[in-house]
Amino acid sequence: MSIVRNLAGIAKGMSITFGEILEPTQVENYPDGKGPLRGAIFEQRFRGAHVLQRDENGLEKCVACFLCAAACPSNCIFIEAAENTEETRISSSERYAKVYNIDYNRCIFCGYCVEACPTDAITHGHGFELATLNATNLVIRKADMLLPVAALTAK
Repeated sequence: MSIVRNLAGIAKGMSITFGEILEPTQVENYPDGKGPLRGAIFEQRFRGAHVLQRDENGLEKCVACFLCAAACPSNCIFIEAAENTEETRISSSERYAKVYNIDYNRCIFCGYCVEACPTDAITHGHGFELATLNATNLVIRKADMLLPVAALTAK
């Protein structure tokens, strides 16, 4: 009796497989779609590559408080702080992040760094093309993550 039941289960599974073979293929229009994301559709809570934000004056929001690095379970964030001077203002606070690196070899995109940031300086963007053949290319530096000043005027 169990052999008949097993054969019936296999037949049911194969009927679904053969039914799907006859249906037309459905694909998303990526990478040839229209627009800046070329056809990619993101869900509301998508966690992409990190972005360092600027305030309305164009200064960096990161005040080098190290809370994002402390909250990171994979220990992939490296920050080196420096002091602002009156001649060179990088952020609106006393300190700024001189070095801000995220090692995507270790990052698990958990979002704890975004939640821990008191100034909303780090967010998840929509960058998803992170694949590379060289692991050293996955250490993303501050210059690569920082929102350009031109993006503030475009809003």
